[in-house]
Amino acid sequence: MDPLTARWRPEFPGLDRHIYLNTCSLGQLSQRSVAAMHRFMDLWADLGASAWYEIWLGEVAEARARFARLIHAQPHEVALLPSVSVALSVIGSSLDYSQRPQVVVTEMDFPTVAYPWLARAREGVQVRFLPAPDGVHVPLEAFQEAIGPETALVATTHVFFTSGWIQDLRAIARLAHAAGALCLVDGYQAVGQIQVDVKAAEVDIYIGGGLKWLLGGPGAVFMYVREELIPQLEPTTTGWFATQEMFRFDPRSFQWAQDARRFEPGTPALAAVFAANAGMSIVEQIGVPAIRARTQALVADLVARLREAGLQPRMPEDPERHAGIVMVPVADPPGAVQALRRGQIIVDHRPGALRISPYFYNTEAENQALVDTLSALERRP
Repeated sequence: MDPLTARWRPEFPGLDRHIYLNTCSLGQLSQRSVAAMHRFMDLWADLGASAWYEIWLGEVAEARARFARLIHAQPHEVALLPSVSVALSVIGSSLDYSQRPQVVVTEMDFPTVAYPWLARAREGVQVRFLPAPDGVHVPLEAFQEAIGPETALVATTHVFFTSGWIQDLRAIARLAHAAGALCLVDGYQAVGQIQVDVKAAEVDIYIGGGLKWLLGGPGAVFMYVREELIPQLEPTTTGWFATQEMFRFDPRSFQWAQDARRFEPGTPALAAVFAANAGMSIVEQIGVPAIRARTQALVADLVARLREAGLQPRMPEDPERHAGIVMVPVADPPGAVQALRRGQIIVDHRPGALRISPYFYNTEAENQALVDTLSALERRP
């Protein structure tokens, strides 16, 4: 067994119960995250509301700082929110569409990326979808042709959730900026499994969270907003955490916080924050380069075994543009997922294909078990 995998598998007891190849839907639960959530509950029981001032706000600050390190940002550029949908709604309420009504998205983005702008149609917001002719990626030329003087925002994805394609963020951001538009990136399928540098990418807004590759579960999402942009955005989707002096409790006076906290509408889910911090600490301890190398090796191994078995994964040709998501077209994806589950193999499906996502805690033997079971299923009449 690979040394990295052997070192970390015991941290994830769920791996003893089944073959888990579905991290792109939900990362495995670690003993470290379980202990962190128990610590939160113990503090709740021991200290009650005073835990807020003594400990819990510090845990929130630590989570912002840890995420900032992972994406090469500064802690004051990071806001904590409960979901990507809330983060997008906050940003959506910050923009002026009167002169620039267009938002550019792609048909490969997760639907959440498009929905907040489609919901603003009554405000005159126009959503332009860019096609993906091969079902794997969107050509850069499509962005170049679509972005123009009416574009307020390019909202797209770092890693596409149905192909694993890694987009060239700097190229997209530069096209947006050349037209006077902002660039927002959903990095949920990226941060943790591949290296992210928001400064080098020149993006304005970058969103990621604990649910998947950061191993922290649902309920904690982090949004980077470029330092120079923060004072220019005044969200109307807001709450008391977004105020400059939240503990004044003054209902008649509202002043936005001067840092990214202005994008935080309200009280965070603290158990989720504790779990997210623990998950990110594992990613930090291993190091994203090591995680990326191990995941690439597992993906290459899986693809080779699938092809040898006569299955045809839908893949980018360049492995450097591909993250840890492998799509395999099959006759009945939902039925295949259920049949695999009965064999204690956990994967997922998206339209027309199985979605398989090995991570550093998986093994080549698990890849083979999946391929053997899937091959038998596909041969059945």
